[in-house]
Amino acid sequence: MSSASNSHVPLVILGAGVIGLTIAHIAACDPDVTFDITIIARDMPGDWDSQAWASPFAGANWSPMLLGATDERVRRWEQTTFDRLWEMIPSGLVKKLPSIMFAETDDILSTLWWKDLVRDFSVLPDSQIPAPYKVGIAFDTVCINPLEYLPWLRSELESRGVTFRRQHVWSLDEVKPFVGKTGLLVNATSLGSRSLIGVEDTALFPIRGQSIIVEREGLHKFISARSGAGLSELVTSVIPRPGLIETDTALLNGTYQKGNWDTSLDMSVAKGIFERCSALEPCLKEKTKILRHTVGLRPDREGGPRVEVERISLPLRRSDGLVPYVTEHAEEEQQEIPVIHAYGMGAAGYQRSWGVAIEVLSLLKENVQTGC
Repeated sequence: MSSASNSHVPLVILGAGVIGLTIAHIAACDPDVTFDITIIARDMPGDWDSQAWASPFAGANWSPMLLGATDERVRRWEQTTFDRLWEMIPSGLVKKLPSIMFAETDDILSTLWWKDLVRDFSVLPDSQIPAPYKVGIAFDTVCINPLEYLPWLRSELESRGVTFRRQHVWSLDEVKPFVGKTGLLVNATSLGSRSLIGVEDTALFPIRGQSIIVEREGLHKFISARSGAGLSELVTSVIPRPGLIETDTALLNGTYQKGNWDTSLDMSVAKGIFERCSALEPCLKEKTKILRHTVGLRPDREGGPRVEVERISLPLRRSDGLVPYVTEHAEEEQQEIPVIHAYGMGAAGYQRSWGVAIEVLSLLKENVQTGC
């Protein structure tokens, strides 16, 4: 390490969703570089009613996604995260989740890149597959309750001296005073990166997810039904959750509507979700308490997730002169800073979080070592 490893390096993380918080945790625990970490975000753990961020509304279980079949880097993120979460099961924050996945076609058998990633994988015999499904797969996975996991991450960070600052950031210029001349910036603003001036990534798009949170004893398995290898607009799954505070809960999923920005609740859709999930888990038809309905926007991206370094000169300059005026440093000379982008995980933020965070830390340390 260079001499920078012996000094305090300012690190600003934009975004307090699961990706931003996990990056902060990895950085705060690093033995080589002492980062002075500030997390700046409009929405924080505890803002459970704000639909302006995705993390509170996630299913938050590890479930196979197609991208891992073709992208080795994504596969590495998912393997790393699965292993880390599996190790956390004794804490009670993560639940070991026996799982069954049914499919109407055998296409799913062609995308089993993940069978050695999960635990106790097997293909079910025909006698255990109900109509109208053709294929059944069993495995053990993991699940998180975001409403307990995110506050845990925040408390861990605060105990390590991480500062949380609530601020709606419109432009990268606004965070320059916190980055300073020697600091680093992580952009983990998910869908916010579409409109964050200085980033403006129009490849981002939402995937609307509507779900139901229920309380019901006796739900112990993740059960999912798919029409093929991928995800259709209507998805059906029952996801029991861990709970140190809120017990015996499950998430009934849901929808997977690409490009849909509507955050309003559709009770006709909720009715369909409950009926489909009850067909998979008939006990839901009795003694089930509806706790709440949720609608969230998963932050996906054309071309896949963005995890990379971009060197950006601040204050921003545009030929049209339309950058918002920031008094604190409007007259300063431009300074190039490394910005590590980490966003666009779609429906897989939780299941890639630790792997992404480890890669981001490596990028951070490379920039510290080169004196950037």
